[in-house]
This record gives sequence, structure tokens and C-alpha cells, in this order.
Amino acid sequence: MVQRVAIIGAGSSGLASIKCCLDEGLEPTCFEQSHDIGGLWRFTEAGRICVYRSVITNTSKEMMCFSDFPFPEDFPNYMNHSRLLEYFRMYAKHFGLLRYIRFKTTVQSIRKRPDFSTTGQWDVVTETDGTVESAVFDAVMVCSGHYAEPHLPLDSFPGIENHFRGQYLHSWEYKDSASFQGKRVLVLGVGNSGGDIAVEISRVAAQVFLSTRSGTWVISRISDHGFPVDMMLTTRFHNCLENFLPSALMRWLRLKKFNTWFDHANYGLIPQKSPNLSLTVNDELPSCILCGTVVVKPNVEEFMESSAVFEDGTVEENIDMVVFATGYTFSFPFLEESVRNNCRSKYALYKYIFPPPLEKPTLAVLGLIELTGSIMTGTELQARWATRVFKGLNQLPPASRMMAEVAKKQQHLIKQYEIYIGYMDEIASCVGVKPNVLLLFLKDPKLALEVFFGPCTPCQYRLAGPGKWVGARNTILTQWHRAVKPLRTRVINDSSNHSLVFHILIIVAFYSYLDRGRTKNYLDHP
Repeated sequence: MVQRVAIIGAGSSGLASIKCCLDEGLEPTCFEQSHDIGGLWRFTEAGRICVYRSVITNTSKEMMCFSDFPFPEDFPNYMNHSRLLEYFRMYAKHFGLLRYIRFKTTVQSIRKRPDFSTTGQWDVVTETDGTVESAVFDAVMVCSGHYAEPHLPLDSFPGIENHFRGQYLHSWEYKDSASFQGKRVLVLGVGNSGGDIAVEISRVAAQVFLSTRSGTWVISRISDHGFPVDMMLTTRFHNCLENFLPSALMRWLRLKKFNTWFDHANYGLIPQKSPNLSLTVNDELPSCILCGTVVVKPNVEEFMESSAVFEDGTVEENIDMVVFATGYTFSFPFLEESVRNNCRSKYALYKYIFPPPLEKPTLAVLGLIELTGSIMTGTELQARWATRVFKGLNQLPPASRMMAEVAKKQQHLIKQYEIYIGYMDEIASCVGVKPNVLLLFLKDPKLALEVFFGPCTPCQYRLAGPGKWVGARNTILTQWHRAVKPLRTRVINDSSNHSLVFHILIIVAFYSYLDRGRTKNYLDHP
């Protein structure tokens, strides 16, 4: 029976892991090398990988909250890093998590004990203020994250090191736009970070060029009637359409939907590869392109002393600075080599969590997922499953079966993102907490309508099964209220009689929502 669990990192996944251990009666000890919680989301000026000063979440509060701890209703739908860190502190205080964290502690090594094949135990060596300690743990949860090391592919850009005389840096070094005043800047990569940084720099730079290898679909945080886009699109109803409609029809519908805001072909952004999965959330990028402060370019072929030559043969002169928004890699130098080799890729892990070859399933790697929704909520569900596996309440398949599934997944590496609801339901089925929508329609039709047609919020995985939360039902039924609450900061006097035209428009809007499978009663929010 597992008792003591070592947790590496006190970011969002580390905090969730501590809480899940406590829920299952395990004894967690979390090792955090910095002095505070928050991980990537705790902004600092220098010294560690973190978000930049102006970053805003690209998933809304209802879709990214911990499943049994919704955000306060007055919090904005999309938050800056300080507000999200405030939420982490509230979560840690509410569930009493801080007492289990050892701050300013670096994990030096994690190795299997000699009797691992029978006990599954680990030797964990740590260092705190120069003092080295060793302890035995029954299980380990690696929560150091997907953003451990900057990916700086200099070899893919000839001339950047030997000929280019300007400055280049990785996006993790970017904090704000102050040093880019009046510069001609080239940003490499059009993901979320690349798009955000290009937009922010364009306010002070002489010119910004945004280079993309394959393009992307750009969507706004704001959807129909001003609601958060992920609340409107991430529904079980839409997921059913994805699964049952012909793939060619779905591709056409996506193209039509994504091009509603602006024509991506005209803006040089239409994806050339993985056209259904490459998404960038950015509210301002199309406007910057339209105004010319950001110019979209193809991939760079080579760098000269002060210029960049692109694959289409065009050249941009007098480039002062280059920002590599080329992502991150992960590594676990503290794991012994044999174990580290089994974790060399997220695709080498069973359901992105467990290394299949281990004799005992007492190591879980959390957060190595790329979802079409919140990674934070996916990681929490991973932690719920992992702790139940550690305790022996859930069983993993035989190693041969796990390795066969891993091999199958590796054959489809081109699929960059996992569909959010599909992955969440897959892990929830392993835990025993996937909501039974048909049964809900029989027992609680009001709730069932919101679960199926409304957003697939994390609270859906607290309605039944292990870890059931009594507040889940009300949280789901009031989610639209919490989305609207922070917007209504100006009281509107609507006591006057509405015109007949206004009433007709309300009725048309209401039935339009029903046709789309959304069940919000728009008459409740005139």
C-alpha cells in the first residue's frame, strides 16, 4: 500500500497533485526549488522561465478552474498572471496545501531502490540551503512541467550565429517591449506566445515581421454575444458532431467558422499543415496585420549580417532583433537514466502519464499534454487517476498492452493536439468519473441539458464516482452567471417598455441558440 508520495514542483499541477494525494489518504511531500508556488505563472524579472509581464490566459476561468474549486464570480473571464496566482493561493489555503511543500529545495536525483521490482519504492535525494538529504518514497509525481528548457533551433536558421550582427533571444527572455523601441524586429513562430509578443512589440517598434513555417488559424477570445469562445465551442454537443459527421464536412465547417472573422488566406496565415489543429488565440493580431504594424512572412531561409532571406525569395533589410517564439522542451535530469529514457517523449508514456516498462506503476509524469482546451484541468484529472493507481484502487493494463497503445500513438505524431473532451473523458473513464449523460437526462433533465449542450467544464467530472463533490451541480447550473458577472460593472436601467422589434430580436436569438444546441435561457439576461 502506497503511503509516501514525492511531488516535484509546486505549480498548478503540483498543487493539484498534493490535493489529490490528500483526497486518497496518501502522504505527499512537494519539493519546489523556488521560494513560492505558481510555477510558470509566477512572473519574475529574471532568473527562471515564467510568463511575460502582459500575458493573459487564453482559456476562460470556467474552463480552467480546478474541478472542485471554481473561480470567484467577480474574477474576469480571462486573467493576467497576478490574478491567476491569487487563485492558486486561494486554492492552496482552502485545502491546506502549503504545509506539504518544501520550498528552496532542489531534487538532485530519483532512483529506483534495489528492491523496486517488489516494493516500487524510490530513493529521492534533495538539497536545501546546501544540506543534502535522502528519503524513501513509495511513489513519485513529476510536475515540473512542459516548459523546462527553451527550444532554440539555431541549426535550422543558417547564418543566425555566424553572420547576423543583430541581437537574438528566445521568448522566455522576453518580459516587456521596452528594449524594442524603434527597432525592426523579426518574430519567429506564430503560436500563442509569438502572436502576443509580435502584437505587443508592434506598439513601440519601427516594424515587426512575423515569420511562420506553416500558418495557423487565429481565433478571438470573444465569441457570439460576447461570451468566452471556449465556453461556446467546447461542448459535448459539438464533440458529437466532430465524431459522427464526415471528416471532410467537418473540415469545411471549421474553415468556414475560422474564416468568419477574417480571411486567413488574404492575411497570409492559412495553415499549410495540420489545418484542423493549429490554433492561435489572439484578439489583436488581425488588426495589427491590417494596419501594417505586423507583416506576415514565410519561413526564414537564411540570415545575413543585417537582413533575413525568406523562402519565397523576399528579403527584409535592417533587422535589429530576432525573437525565437519556438517553444520549449522538457527534460528530467534528476531521473536515473533507465527511467529517463522511458520518459524521453510524451508519446512514450501510457496516456501521457505512465512509463509502461516500469515493473511497478509508481511513477507518474503530469502535464505533458497539448490539448485543444485547458492543460491545467487535464493535469488535475491525470493526478486524480495517478493517485488512485498508486493506492491500488485503479489498475493499469498489462505492460504489453500499454506498450502496444503507446506504439500506436507514436505512429500518429503529426497529430499535435489531443481533442479536449475526448482526452478528458478517456482519463475520467479510467478514474470512474465520466458523466453518464443519458442517465442524467432521466434523473436530472435540467442538469443534463447543461452538461450536453453547455460548456464541458471541469466540474462535470465531480458529479459522480470517486471524488464526487456536492457543489458540482450548482456550479454547472450557475456557470453562465459567473461568466457575465464581472462584465456588468455598469448598472443598466431596463425597466422601460421594450419595443416590439426588440422582443422579436430576443425571440429569434433564443431560438437560434436552441438550434445550435446551446440551452442558455437568454431571456434571463436581457
